[in-house]
Amino acid sequence: MGATLRALRALVLLAGFHLLGLLLLVLLGALDWVAWRWAPAGWALKTYVLSVVLAVPVVRGMLMLRTPRDEGVVGVPVTDAEEPRLWAAVRDLAGLVGTRAPDEIRLTADMNAAVTEDARLLGLRGGTRRLYLGLPLVAGLSEARLRAVLAHELGHYAHSDTRLSGITERSRLHVARTVGRFEERSDLKVAKERARQERRSARRVAKGRPAKEVSTTGVGISYRAMARIYTAYGRFSMRATQSGSRRQEVAADLAAARIAGRDATASALRALPVLDTAYEFYLDSYATLGVEFGMLPPHGEVFGGVRHLLGARAEELARMRATLPGGPATPYDSHPPTAERVAAIEALPDDGRAAEEERPAFDLFASPEEALRAVEDATLTPEALRMRRLDWPDLVHEAMTAKYVRDTEQLRAALATPTGPDGTVGADRLRREVEACLDAVATGAVWDLLERLPLSEEAAAATGRARREFARSSLRRELARLLTAALASEGRARWQLSWSAPASLLLPDGYAGELPAALDAAVEDRPDTERLRKLLAAG
Repeated sequence: MGATLRALRALVLLAGFHLLGLLLLVLLGALDWVAWRWAPAGWALKTYVLSVVLAVPVVRGMLMLRTPRDEGVVGVPVTDAEEPRLWAAVRDLAGLVGTRAPDEIRLTADMNAAVTEDARLLGLRGGTRRLYLGLPLVAGLSEARLRAVLAHELGHYAHSDTRLSGITERSRLHVARTVGRFEERSDLKVAKERARQERRSARRVAKGRPAKEVSTTGVGISYRAMARIYTAYGRFSMRATQSGSRRQEVAADLAAARIAGRDATASALRALPVLDTAYEFYLDSYATLGVEFGMLPPHGEVFGGVRHLLGARAEELARMRATLPGGPATPYDSHPPTAERVAAIEALPDDGRAAEEERPAFDLFASPEEALRAVEDATLTPEALRMRRLDWPDLVHEAMTAKYVRDTEQLRAALATPTGPDGTVGADRLRREVEACLDAVATGAVWDLLERLPLSEEAAAATGRARREFARSSLRRELARLLTAALASEGRARWQLSWSAPASLLLPDGYAGELPAALDAAVEDRPDTERLRKLLAAG
């Protein structure tokens, strides 16, 4: 389908939204006329009020003339003077694609690349073009693969995809906001009715009568009915446009293969889902490890640190790239399945470009470190920017130690040991709490303490010997946590950073072999705490 037909289709769908609104307004007016002619005055008044209430979201949706641009997109613009090699590469690729280069390049913290265009006159005239390039994505690609990704994105300009996307997006946004308004009003009405019934039920209970069950069945049904109408139109619109979006992706893939090479394009497509998974894992397990305790990695490493993970797990990621996410496409998918896209590219004739030199994509940047710091400063919240910065080894050690201290809060609260002058949880206090816990174990008082701690459903339901075994396992775990927290706080044990495996605890000499047996001895029916006390006192 050519650009003209796609533009016509997008305009028809946008006009369809307004025609749907007019039709609903006409139906509401007809309902009012019927009520005026034949309904009793009381019913007619209720009908008028209902019609007005339902008409307001419809009219507001129809009068929403502008679509917000770049909502939620945070990027750092870079000029030709700042990044000459990147700009030169993008302009060169745009010329090969046969399109005008973007007016702006913005660096982001996403594992993604995208293009937009502020088209005017419903896409008839082009506007400002922006290329968004995620630095974590750059960190995971070679220069050849990055060129393939950029050629793909620039291919969307060549096929007028970005110029026409504004019309399609406007139609979807109109539908989504109108549905949201109706659902919001429905939820508000349900909440008011529930509160009214709960107050009435409370008055019945106060008078000694049984409470009535709260039921909101049928409340807000008119709002939900209107929302379903617009939802159905939105699904129809999605089905009508997403098939075109999938064809656009295939066309952009072919443009990338023609310009950047078959193998580089296929390799980039294989890498994208793997890099996305790796980046999510990195953010959860490394970058934000100490956020809850007010700690962050060094400046520029919050997003840039993913390079360490990708380098350390290169073999694992290579195995993941061999298996592609598949599954049939649904009518609402904007992209074909990755497996289909890769198969289509790899089926192309060999273009002889497989042996091109593999240079890191960051070679296109004048200063990757400066770019990473700038994106970090623009992306993080002011609260995050004020957090304490630590080198990676110190961050892992302090964050893991803080997690263990936090995980022992309930046991330490049950022990009720005196706090220091400032109330902080320092190494001295943790040592006192370990000693207090061992005293409770030796005297048998610890079993009462354990009853104050939360139990799993299985443990809470157990009785007799089974309950005692659950408690024994819980005691051993809590003792190990508390002792680990104390040793790490004193600096006698240290959490070790690893980019290829979870963090490991480096214990003092002799502890690794002695600690498990000492813990087992402490939780026996006749507890022996001396071995743990010696470990605590040693060194």
